[in-house]
Order: sequence, then structure tokens, then C-alpha cells
Amino acid sequence: MTPDLLAEVAEATWPPAAIHRHGPWLIREGQGGGQRVSAASAAGDWTPDDIPQAETAMAALGQSPLFVLYPQDAALDAALAARGYAYHDPVVAYAAPTAALADPPPEFLTSFPHWPPLAVAAQLWAEGGIGPDRLAVMNRVQGPKTAILGRTGDRAAGIAFTAIHRNIAMLHALEVAPDQRRKGCAHNILRAAALWARDHGATTLALLVTERNAAARALYASLNFAAVGQYHYRRR
Repeated sequence: MTPDLLAEVAEATWPPAAIHRHGPWLIREGQGGGQRVSAASAAGDWTPDDIPQAETAMAALGQSPLFVLYPQDAALDAALAARGYAYHDPVVAYAAPTAALADPPPEFLTSFPHWPPLAVAAQLWAEGGIGPDRLAVMNRVQGPKTAILGRTGDRAAGIAFTAIHRNIAMLHALEVAPDQRRKGCAHNILRAAALWARDHGATTLALLVTERNAAARALYASLNFAAVGQYHYRRR
């Protein structure tokens, strides 16, 4: 997956509240929806002297200076580092074919795609720190989307959000209740997401995870997800 396509799919399936153009910068208005939807990026020719323009625009939105950087942004990365910005939260993108991931499908009654989210889904997200601001991001998504509720035994145990852009589904906001982890719930949610995505025309299921989240990365590797891209942030 090219960096441009990764950025496009990520933004379409987890969009900012607004995007403002200031000179050579795109300034994302996050309204509490997370880091990437609150980060600036270059969208034209820039010089180091242009960086304060982006900083001022972010401050006007009540956001701290934050830039998202893909591999092609090496020059901006270096300029921000020289300005005192810290390297922050490297992210890895993973992807797998939906057909392979959906075969075999999750067992009966272990997962339920639905939209809008049930109250129990919102509760699971809230317990994991995903509150109304991030639910608002999900509501902004255009096109096919779903919440996938995972069950373990006789109780709701996990939840994730999945949306499709082009022929790629991207899974976000995967949360499993702490006392229900390591029981197969996340595994079932991922397979259910792939099955739902395949049935809605997507050939690939992708997701994003911070580099430091070793447990999640091990889970994705066990399901034959491949690393297909990366990005990181610089923050002041």
C-alpha cells in the first residue's frame, strides 16, 4: 500500500471534523477525535520559515502543535526535529486479504456487525477511553461502516469499528474488556470484520497500531496480516 493510499484510506474511514488549508499546510480539526485527525501535514512547497504558520493555525483551533509524517516527508521531519519537535508514536499499518481472513468465519454468536452502535457497544468503548468525541468521528464517516460486537460466553466482551473506502476496509477502535482478553474475542472480531468487508466489496482489511503495542502486533501477525506502511508524529 502506497503512503498516499494509506493516508487516504485512514482519513476517509476516520475523518477529522474539518480540514483547513493554510499556505502549504493542511490543518486538521480533530475536536477530540485522536492524534491523526488533529495533526498538520504538508500539502505543497514549504520552507522552514513556513512552519510557524501551521503552528499558529493549530493554536487557533485550541490544538497543540502536531505533525503527521509519512516516509516521503523526510525533509519536513528533519526540519521539525531541528526546531525542537520530538519524535512521537510511530504507527504501523497492517493489511490482509478479506477472503483469506474470513475463512473460516467466526463461530456462530461470537460477533455481530451492526449500525448504529448498541448501547453496550458504546459502553465498551467508553470503558476503553473511546468516548463521545470519537463516536462523533465514526458518525462522520461516509460510505459502508459497521460496529462489530464480540461476545465471549454469554456476555459482550469487545467492540471495533470498520469502514470501507475504495476496496479497502479499515478497522479502528478495537477494544476488549480487560477481564475478557486472551479468550479469542479480538480474533473473532477481526474475522467478522473481514467477512463483513468481503460481503461489502472490500478485498483488503487494514488497521493501524502503534509500534509499541507488541501484543496487538503479535495478534495481527498470527492472522497473517502483513505490515504495509508506517507513519509517525512530531510534537512540540
